[in-house]
Parts: sequence; structure tokens; C-alpha cells
Amino acid sequence: MTPRRVLLTADAVGGVWTFALELARGLADQGVETLLAVLGPAPDAAQRRAAFAVPGLRLALTGLPLEWQDRAGPFDASARRRLLALERAFRPDIVHASGFREAAAGFAAPVLLTAHSCVRTWWRACRGGDPPPEWDSYAAGVRQGLAAADALAAPTAAYLSAFAGAWDPLPPARVVPNGLDLPPPPPGPRRPVVLAAGRLWDEAKGIASLAAVAPRLPWPVEVAGEAAAGQADEGLHHLGRLAPADLHARMAEAAIFAAPARYEPFGLGILEAATRGCALVLGELPSLVELWKGAARFVPPGEPEALLAALQELIVDTSARGRLADAARERAALYTRARMTEGYLGLYGDLLAARRVVRRRAA
Repeated sequence: MTPRRVLLTADAVGGVWTFALELARGLADQGVETLLAVLGPAPDAAQRRAAFAVPGLRLALTGLPLEWQDRAGPFDASARRRLLALERAFRPDIVHASGFREAAAGFAAPVLLTAHSCVRTWWRACRGGDPPPEWDSYAAGVRQGLAAADALAAPTAAYLSAFAGAWDPLPPARVVPNGLDLPPPPPGPRRPVVLAAGRLWDEAKGIASLAAVAPRLPWPVEVAGEAAAGQADEGLHHLGRLAPADLHARMAEAAIFAAPARYEPFGLGILEAATRGCALVLGELPSLVELWKGAARFVPPGEPEALLAALQELIVDTSARGRLADAARERAALYTRARMTEGYLGLYGDLLAARRVVRRRAA
């Protein structure tokens, strides 16, 4: 069963925005309309233009805070009413939540929840142990969303395992890898540069390790993304926050893309870089090994000397760098918009079929 309309929640802060637009494009290709309900900061002008270019996509700015930026816990009655008003107006067949606590708004339609990330798994990977008690209200919101969801999806088996270890019990769960479509890079020589991208202030991204080794590399290290106030890692060339087209152009020129992450449930930026023909140097995390084994050079997270050795080796060895770039591009071809959309349409269909069975039994 294919839905006619999907209410999808997302934020415009990081990779979830890219995920949401790619999924909406894939759903549009199948004749499905999407209402994208945005939580947290409003999308900027470029993000809005990208959203309006997706056929069949409507945009709704909720004004509701992101759960990881708001420790108040589950949504109050006013916030739930705001989300339920969107459902009544749009009449979706499926609600697909990208955040936990909105899944517990009380929707009439079946609810699928995608676990893109969470504070508890981030904390365990980056700082060890569980978050301090001030995050208990956040945890209550997560648990409420998990209890309300009819099904759960995660982008990798490794992350689903880590998430289950943090939040068990879970609703019925399935792995649906993220995907995107980008044009192949133009032919031509690569710039001798190491590129990194993402939320530079997020310690999960491992930018501190890059900053530690950059002064000892023969190539410049360029980093794109939002930095913390006053963050000026010595030796790094800060590009600032780039529009997607500008970032993709940089990726199409860069010889190496480095993501020495300490925590990464999937890494859409890595997929973008691989699609654009970069050789990959990645943190040796279960999720990234699952996705890129044999198509990337892995380094232990938080070990700058290992990162330095891997980057130096690829800088010197042109043949190895080319082979790795080719392998990454070939692997990236597996993680497409169509494959992701097919996975989610399968989940939607299962939820709709289950709902139909329940209604027949009730009748």
C-alpha cells in the first residue's frame, strides 16, 4: 500500500534537512505529497528555495524547539495541539517523525519514527557514560516518543544496535540507509587539499584532531561549516557555512575528505563527498565501517597521530588515493534516493496494512 500524503517532521540545522528533502523528492517521484513540518530554527533562504523546488512538497514552520536544544521534556498540550492541527489540515496517511517527542503528539495516522541521533548515544561515544541528570526530562520525551511510535527506522544496523542499548524497549525496528542523488563530478585534476565539513563546534566530528595535525601536513586543511563563537582552530582554513551547491563544488575539487568522527550514525556529508569523488579518511566507528569498509581509510577516533599518518600516506601515494576515491564513488552508488525511498515506502505500506487489519477486526 502506498500512501497519498506523508506528514514528515525535520529540522533545518544539519543532515536531517538533507534527508527530508531527498526523501520528499523520492516520494514525489512516486506520486506522494509531503508536508514538511520544521522544528527549531527556520530554514534560511537557500533552504527554502530548495524545499520549494521539490514537487508536491509543502512547508510548515512550527516554531517548536528542537528537543536536544530544549530540556523541558515531552511537548506540552499547546505544542501537541499545533502538530495535531497540521495533521487535521493535511490529512496524511502516515506521520513520519524525525524527532522523538513529536511522535507522541497523539496523531491519528500511523507513526513511523526515524532515529537519526540522540543525546544519550552521542554522550556515550563522545564523553563516556550517560548524560547528567539535567537531561532526564529530555530522556522522558524520547521514551514517550518511542512508546507512541508504531515502528522505528535507523540508517545503519550499528546505530540501531547502539540506540537499542540506550533506550530498549523499542517498537518494531528496521534499517533503512540514507540516500541521495548528486551528479557525477566534472573530469579534471584534484586540488591538493584535505576537506572537512559539518558542525565544527560538535566534538563528535573530530575537528580537534584535524586541527592538531594540520600544521604538519604539506596540504592545506579546509573546513566548511558553522563554528562556535571564537572557534579559530590554528592551522585550519575556515570556509564558513557554505550553500549545498558551493560545498558540493568544493568536494568535487578536493582530493581527500576527512571525517575523523567520534560519533556518526550515518554521515550524509561523507556520502556527498564520496559521490563527488573524494578519497575518504574516516573515524573507525561501527556505523562507518558498516557503510564504507573497503572504500575508505579508517583511523581510531581521538588519535591525531594515526590521522596524521593516514593523511600523509594518501597525500604521497597518488595511486592509492585514486583507488580509494574510485572505491568510495562505487560504494556511494549503493546509497541512492530511490533505494531510501523504496525502504520507507515498504515501511509505510506495512503500517497501513496493519492499520487496515486492526480496523477490520474492530468492525
